[in-house]
Amino acid sequence: MSDDLSAVGRFLYEAGTLKQTRRTGWWMAGVRDPESVAEHSWRTALIATIIAKLEGADPARAAYLAVWHDTQESRTGDVNHLGKKYSPAGDPQEVTADQTAGMPEVLASAVRELVTEYEAKESPEAVCARDANKLECLLQGIEYKDQGYENAQRWIDNSRARLLTETANRLADELLAQGGLDWLRAALGEGKAQAPEARAPERETRASAITLPGVRKPAPAPKLASRASGFGMRDPGSERLL
Repeated sequence: MSDDLSAVGRFLYEAGTLKQTRRTGWWMAGVRDPESVAEHSWRTALIATIIAKLEGADPARAAYLAVWHDTQESRTGDVNHLGKKYSPAGDPQEVTADQTAGMPEVLASAVRELVTEYEAKESPEAVCARDANKLECLLQGIEYKDQGYENAQRWIDNSRARLLTETANRLADELLAQGGLDWLRAALGEGKAQAPEARAPERETRASAITLPGVRKPAPAPKLASRASGFGMRDPGSERLL
C-alpha cells in the first residue's frame, strides 16, 4: 500500500469547504441562510442507515454511499435544478476521478466505485441512500416551513413523490404527522405520544410506495437482493430538487 497520503490530506481540506457550501435551491423558497451541503449529507447518512436496516440492506454501505454522494460539490458548487437547465454540473464520476487522483489506489478505487454505484441507482443500498437524500430534503422542508417559509411546500411535495422504498414512505408519513418539537416533549415527559390514528391527517397526500424486489413484505422480512444483482429500478423523472 502506498504510504503517500498527501492527496488524501488535500482532499480533506477540500471537503471542509462543504461546511460553507449552501444548498442553493432553498434561496428560491426564500430561505436566506440555508443549510450547508455538509449538514445535509450528515443527516442523509443517518437516515440511510435507518432505511437500509429496516429494508434488509446493508446500513453501513448505505451510509458510506450517502456520505460521499455530494462530495463533488466542493468543485462544482451546489447547482440547483433550475441552474442545471443552463449550466449542467460536472459528471459526478469524472469529478470524483479528479478528486481521488494521487490517492492510494485501494482508497481511490473504493471511492470511485461508491459514486458509480450511487449514480447507477440499482443496488439495494443505493436505493436506500437515494431515498435518504430525498427524505432529508423533505424533513428540511418541513423545518423551514415551520419557520415561516411557506414556499418550502414545493420541496416537501416533490421529495415525497419520489420516495421508492416502503420504509421511506412510512417515515415520510410519520414526519408529516409529527411536530418539530414532539421529540422534546417526549424527552421531557410532557404528555404521551399520540397513537398514529389520533394524529392529524397528513399534510399532503402520500404517493404509493413502490415495493422493490426482495423488500420486507411479507413477514418475516426477506432481505434485499445483493449489491451485485441490483433491482433494475430507476427513479421516476428528475430527482434533483436543490
